[in-house]
Amino acid sequence: MRPVRVEVLGRVRAWRDGQELSLGPPRQRAVLAVLALRANHVVSRDEIVDAVWGDRPPASAVNGVHLYVSALRRVLADERPGRLLAGSGPGYLLRLEPDQLDLAVAGGYLDRARRLVAAGDAAGAVREFDAALGLWHGTPLAGIAGPFAEVERTRLTELRLTAVEDRAEAVLDLGRHRELVPELSTLAAEHPLRERMRAVLMTALYRSGRRSEALTVYAETRRHLVDELGVEPGPQLRDLHRKMLTDEDAGTMVAGDPPPVAVPRQLPAAVRHFAGRADELAVLSRVADEAGAGPVLISAIEGTAGVGKTALAVYWAHQVAHRYPDGQLYVNLRGFDPGGPPATPGEAVRGLLDALAVPRHRIPLDLPAQSALYRSLLSGRRVLVLLDNARDAEQVLPLLPGSASCLVVVTSRNDLSGLVATTGAHLLTLDVLSAAGSRDLLTRRLGADRVGAEPRAVDDIIAACARLPLALAIAAARAAKHQAFPLSVLAAELSVADNGLDAFAGPDPRNDIRAVFSWSYRSLSTPAARLFRLLGLPPGADLGAPAAASLAGVPVREVRPLLAELARAYLVTEHSPGRYLCHDLLRAYARELAGEVDSGPDRRAAVHRLLDYHLYATWAADRALDPDRRPIDFARPVPGVTLEEPAHDHALAWLDAERANLCAAVDHAAAHGFDTHAWQLAWALAAYLDRQGHWGEWVAAQRVAVAAAERLRDPVAQSRAHDSLACALMQVGDQDGSRAHFQRALELSVRSGDRLSQGVTLMNLGVMQAMQGNHGAALRRIQEALQAYRAGGSQQGEADAFNAIGWLHAQAGDHDKALNSCQRALRLHEELGNRHGQANAWDSIGYVRRRRGEAEEASACYQRAIDLYRDLGDRHQEAASLDRLGDARDAAGDADTARNAWHGAVAILDDMGHPDAGRIRGKLRKENAQAS
Repeated sequence: MRPVRVEVLGRVRAWRDGQELSLGPPRQRAVLAVLALRANHVVSRDEIVDAVWGDRPPASAVNGVHLYVSALRRVLADERPGRLLAGSGPGYLLRLEPDQLDLAVAGGYLDRARRLVAAGDAAGAVREFDAALGLWHGTPLAGIAGPFAEVERTRLTELRLTAVEDRAEAVLDLGRHRELVPELSTLAAEHPLRERMRAVLMTALYRSGRRSEALTVYAETRRHLVDELGVEPGPQLRDLHRKMLTDEDAGTMVAGDPPPVAVPRQLPAAVRHFAGRADELAVLSRVADEAGAGPVLISAIEGTAGVGKTALAVYWAHQVAHRYPDGQLYVNLRGFDPGGPPATPGEAVRGLLDALAVPRHRIPLDLPAQSALYRSLLSGRRVLVLLDNARDAEQVLPLLPGSASCLVVVTSRNDLSGLVATTGAHLLTLDVLSAAGSRDLLTRRLGADRVGAEPRAVDDIIAACARLPLALAIAAARAAKHQAFPLSVLAAELSVADNGLDAFAGPDPRNDIRAVFSWSYRSLSTPAARLFRLLGLPPGADLGAPAAASLAGVPVREVRPLLAELARAYLVTEHSPGRYLCHDLLRAYARELAGEVDSGPDRRAAVHRLLDYHLYATWAADRALDPDRRPIDFARPVPGVTLEEPAHDHALAWLDAERANLCAAVDHAAAHGFDTHAWQLAWALAAYLDRQGHWGEWVAAQRVAVAAAERLRDPVAQSRAHDSLACALMQVGDQDGSRAHFQRALELSVRSGDRLSQGVTLMNLGVMQAMQGNHGAALRRIQEALQAYRAGGSQQGEADAFNAIGWLHAQAGDHDKALNSCQRALRLHEELGNRHGQANAWDSIGYVRRRRGEAEEASACYQRAIDLYRDLGDRHQEAASLDRLGDARDAAGDADTARNAWHGAVAILDDMGHPDAGRIRGKLRKENAQAS
């Protein structure tokens, strides 16, 4: 069992063996905070009382300390009771090693960082500062009240801000002034009287060529100091201002460069043994030298797939990356993916905006607005954009920057002369390698001695591979694997192979790439060969070992060596740990082989297993994130499926990694007669796509689900699919479409007699009407939902409806009815053990209490909701309740607690990139203005 770890640089938390411990109510957390911040020292009971309750503790405070410590001992208990949290005379002692408390760990990083600064190692210092600052998670001791917490919060915040300033000065020493501006601008606005932070911001702006903005920062700082403190700026800031006025620091200024939104570095790794393209590299470099050059087009008119377009583009891009300091963007447009459709321009531009760190809520819904935002972000910046494997000009045009300072490289198998005509692109036609280039490639992979010893055999291998780089690489892998084989034997074996792709057939059998692929294929073990064939069946970008195991119907422990065998043969690539890609030509070849070798039932069974894997793993991840979501009835998975259940901490990361595959699987299932999988997988994905803001993909998946459910003629499936599509359309603003699908879902659930589905749809209709401000109609709908839930026997649905009815009564000013309804919801949720429902009810009761003018009671309710949301990991709702707690405390005249609650909400929302953070900052600014 690993030691307990305690965190205070955010909300107070404790962990053991990777699992967060439930620390109980806020005052219990406050007791732990007091003991942790004075770790390895005895803290008396009186000191704890003073720290937690202040100078007016209740008579029960000492007994409360005893109860809280007893509870903490149970939570923190290790193999030796009393070893960690012990009673000692009149108080208590918490024993923690330095690596058990995040504050101590941060202190170690900061000490090392400052020693490195003194030694002149700014780069090393920045790494240590980053490690330290990465341990802060929002406001220190967030959600903890009391005088001790207030003092410590101020101290810990000051510690962080000083570290931020120290780090910023080290970053300035490295010449990376541009990247500082966004973060320091925000912090300087929040702390207008910190002269050092303002000085660093001024310096970063000045060195980025933004002298006027730097001088504006000085003027604003001086105004704040004079108005609020009655003093002038200090000598350091005045001296910096004077130097900027006289351009004494001009040697380090880069005029006119705006600060980047982000500096993406997305280029894939370059091919290790790149060879034979000196002329083409020179052409690309000449184009890059031309002022205002258009995008470079690489079109493989002869040789098409496998000719090395991507390898050339990526290799050259790495050579010139330093000339594009504002970043390098990369998109695989999947123009010729044998298992799925090309990427749409919308998908591609959203990926580019993600790489440029645009929060999801700022990304417009329609493609023209997305493209306009993308062009605006790149305007005036030196960025290289590599658009790989394009299908046609229409796919590329929305992805082109408007600024001549950017360079775009496009690779495609098709003739994109239309792009040349419309944009002035430079056309470079890439042919197969020359004989010399082919020999160079083999030499780099096999060694000069071996290649030089058998020149005739090398010529035969080159001819058999048609001088195609992909084929040569596969042949070289075979030769490298068998060092003892003479190359003449391998050349002879290749020349008689006969099993290839029609697209690469020619009059000379030695120029058939099928022979090369079959050569590698025949070298595989029987299980690996079968796995390779099956990899040609499913769509998707890549796959992991559990998916491959399900596809093959074998355990994961058996499939990993098979994937490694395929990787050694260059038939797949492990592009990131545990995830494998197969070149599209190889996937087409694998699909051909599967059609020849594997029976139709065997191929269908493999696809069935993979779809089962996708369905059950997605449902498990969804359940980990939202355990109270009403399930649907799944059939048992067929034998051979690997059942993967991502834990709560990894569920979101798993869904992020698999999202493209899962959306493709919905389409594939529907297209190949697996309609039940299609609608159920879309349903399992819905909550994730909604929470993450992937609403366009949600709409697309649910449209497929609706069609699949209708083909099944299953009214329950149809009802759920229409309801989910309606919710998705509501998110993208299609109110008419949403209403129509809600109505269709309701009709179907009525026809099938599914009262629970009726309740869900009626609730969603009520929510939509409430969002539109039609509270009367919303109330009627939700009352209908309540009746449907009762008829269907769903107490959870009843409780949710009572809570929503209470909230709507509060909107109408009927606070007595509202309170009665919300309290009824709370009782039901408590009986059911539904903690998320309890949190929602406490939040609603707090809202009603505040509307009744009962600020103290409202605050207590909000705190109950916050504690529950926090324990459940629902950060968005935790932030919403903190916001409302701040409103309640502000109404009660408790400005300090209100500020603390709002700061806690802002910290969470900033971390999520949510726009509501700005609204709450407005409250903080107003409160600060009133206080001054």
